[in-house]
Parts: sequence; C-alpha cells; structure tokens
Amino acid sequence: MEKMVRSKKKEKEFKKFIKASEMLKAISYPYRLEILRFLEDEEYHPVYEIQAYLGIEATLLSHHLTKMKDKGIIQSYRDGRFIHYKLIQKEMTKILNCINNCEL
Repeated sequence: MEKMVRSKKKEKEFKKFIKASEMLKAISYPYRLEILRFLEDEEYHPVYEIQAYLGIEATLLSHHLTKMKDKGIIQSYRDGRFIHYKLIQKEMTKILNCINNCEL
C-alpha cells in the first residue's frame, strides 16, 4: 500500500513538472519575457500599450499573447474594440527576477 501512495505522489509531482515545462516553453522567447515584465504589476493593460512598449508588429504581439494565454499565464478581457491583458501567474515574476540576477 505504501508503494501505491508513493507512486501516486510521484505521478502528481510529475504532472506538475509537465505543466511547469509547458509554461516555461511558453515564455521562452525574449518578447514574451518582456511582455511578462510589462505585465508584472498585475494590472490590465490594453494591447496598444504593450505594443508601444515592445515596438513590434501587432500580429507578432498577438501571436505571443495568444501562446501565453493558452497556457494560463495571462488572461484577457475585451472592452469594446480593445483587448486588455493581465498576468495571472504571479510566480512568473520570480523567474524574471532570477533572470535579471543571473550572470549571463
């Protein structure tokens, strides 16, 4: 019985690692890391603000936002013709801080 409990525990931990690796893949682009940095205040921001901050094409920004939204890192809502995004995985800011403090 003890072995079954351990294996279920390990399986649960492994599933968590799978989700974590998918989320890390979803942020593994420089523009996505910059988007996270911009959204780290945990407030909603309209796409045009994010685009102005990054200085990239709207289609490219949309692609990056969609990838992160699909993985549950950010969320959005529509207000008329504007879409606003917010960071919901607050722990991602720890990854950004780690990157900033690393000697790369």
